[in-house]
Amino acid sequence: MRAFLSGRFVVFDGPDGCGKSTQFRRFADWASAQGVTVTEVREPGGTSIGEQIRAILLDPVNSAMMIRCEMLLYMASRAQLLEERIRPALERGELVLADRFVSSTLAYQGTAGGMTRDDILEVARVAVGDMWPDDIVIFDVDTDTAWQRMAAGRADSSPDRMEQKSAEFHERVRQGYLQQCREDPARYVTIDARQNPETVFARLVESFVSRMKAGIAPRVRRS
Repeated sequence: MRAFLSGRFVVFDGPDGCGKSTQFRRFADWASAQGVTVTEVREPGGTSIGEQIRAILLDPVNSAMMIRCEMLLYMASRAQLLEERIRPALERGELVLADRFVSSTLAYQGTAGGMTRDDILEVARVAVGDMWPDDIVIFDVDTDTAWQRMAAGRADSSPDRMEQKSAEFHERVRQGYLQQCREDPARYVTIDARQNPETVFARLVESFVSRMKAGIAPRVRRS
């Protein structure tokens, strides 16, 4: 497993409330225990510049932000993250574990927000070049369960600008992720995230063991 994960670019993604953050932490710790050097990044953010962009994107005061502005800000944060942290880590042969990537933009600003897939991918090609993930894990959960989890999780905090979107918006987000999984089953891994965290994590590890046995190698990237 160490050889399989080293030098690999893995993205964890899914709708708000899917439990992604819990599984991200578990998987990072598990991979480290296998002797893998792990670089953890999050989107938007992950760099000094990216965190400033994150603050703008998630601040509820910016409710007038247009969808194209939103998409471009996410891509700007992503471009900085890639050059400052992701590319160097992959060149060192580390496992890069990212909390969200282009898959999020396709779901949130694309399927849910109304932008076309082609427009998003055109900008993404400028932002990330050939640095596309090897594996994209989508934690799927129904919208009712996700909303219950979000409500419980923000007992001591206010929802950010994206969390304030309607239930209908979040359902479109979910369907956007599922559509991506159907269109690219070789790269996407779908995990039923409705179960308890232990069961979800077991299935997550099983999925990577299966991919290792299938010999799914990392993408060839140019420096």
